[in-house]
Formats: sequence, structure tokens, C-alpha cells
Amino acid sequence: MIYYSLLLSKLVYDDFNTRLKWFENGAHSQSLSLKNFIKKAVILFCFLFLISCKTSTPKTYEIGYIETPLGEMYFWLYNETPLHKASFIKLAEQHYWDLLSFNRVIEDFVVQGGCPDTPEGFSNSPYLIEPEFNPEIKHIYGAVGMGRDSNPEKLSAGCQFYIVHDVLGIPRLNQNYTVFGQLFNGFEVLNKIATLKTDSLDSPIDRVSIKVSTLRLTKKELTELGGFSFLK
Repeated sequence: MIYYSLLLSKLVYDDFNTRLKWFENGAHSQSLSLKNFIKKAVILFCFLFLISCKTSTPKTYEIGYIETPLGEMYFWLYNETPLHKASFIKLAEQHYWDLLSFNRVIEDFVVQGGCPDTPEGFSNSPYLIEPEFNPEIKHIYGAVGMGRDSNPEKLSAGCQFYIVHDVLGIPRLNQNYTVFGQLFNGFEVLNKIATLKTDSLDSPIDRVSIKVSTLRLTKKELTELGGFSFLK
């Protein structure tokens, strides 16, 4: 499209110069033709401008997406937690979580997955992340946060994430665990997972596999999925 626009512009420019030379050389009979040509050129440029506006790439927003046997979940990724957002996107693009599951499920608390809980803490995490606490981003229903062990620096595990299931939120986790996302579509799926039967270790009897990725959605697509409140 850009190539043809430039080509048309070149042809119009060359023709305009030719007609202008005629006019300057006393070819007054061409003056009316020149005026008509200028009008057509203006119309053409306006048309090309409108076409370029219509075909411009719309702005998109990168969101988190989790596919499970019980359904799909979509969540916003906060720009206010850039380290955690970048980490999540990187691991999702590497398909890090595709063979893992929600391995810890506690109704009215959280559903958690990404790497197994172990007595040693998060030894299976590929790396740790500096905490990014934000007083405006809290552990409300559907908040997506990064798990961690009891390390005093409150460093997040790079792979272990959870989703808050308590409809009243979990205030005691604020400023202690980093929230990097917020669920906006798929609450019914969250509820299904949170109410599954579990064993003595809070692991679901029936394994809930996860496939994690990111999607780039336009404003229209995001709005249709219920994420309009995040648009600024």
C-alpha cells in the first residue's frame, strides 16, 4: 500500500511539474487544465490520506491467557510491575508452563500453579524476581500474583503464580506478594478449579493441566471480553 501511494505521488508530482513548465512558458491555454489538475491532485491526496488512516495498524494490548480442561481465563498484565510482566511474557513465549498444572487449590483462597511446592521452597524456579509492590494493586478477587518462599527479601519465584479466589480479597498478602495481573474473563473457570476435590496436600484429585500464553488484543477485542475497565 505504501509503495503504490509513493508511486502515485511521484506520477502526480512529475505531471504537475510538466504542466507548470507549460504555464510558465506562456502556454496560457493550459491554465484551465492546470487548475483542474490541481483540484484532482488535492482530491487524490485526500483519498490516499484517508486510506492510510483506515489501513493503519490498530493499537494492541498484551494480556495473559490460560487454557485448561475446564475452560479459558484472560487477565490483564500491569505495566506498573514491569519485571514480573516481562518475566511472565518470556516464560509464556518459551512454553515453560505447557506441561505443568494447577497443583495447589484452596477454595476461598487461591489456585496456584507453575512449579511444584517443595520443602526446599522454590528450587525449581528458573530465577527469582525483585518485589514490585504497588499500594494501588491489591489482592482482590481474580488478582494474579507470583508465589514465593519465606525469603526475607520477598523475592518472587519466576514461575510460580496464583489467582485469588476469595471474593472478599486477601488484604494480608498486600505488600508481601507481588500482584502483576488481574483476571477479567473466566471467573467461572476459576470457581470450577477452586471447588475441585483435593488431597491432603491441596492438590486436585483430577489433574488440571495448563497451557499459558499471551495474546495481543485490540481495544474492541478487549472490550468484548470484558477488559474495558483497563483501557485508559
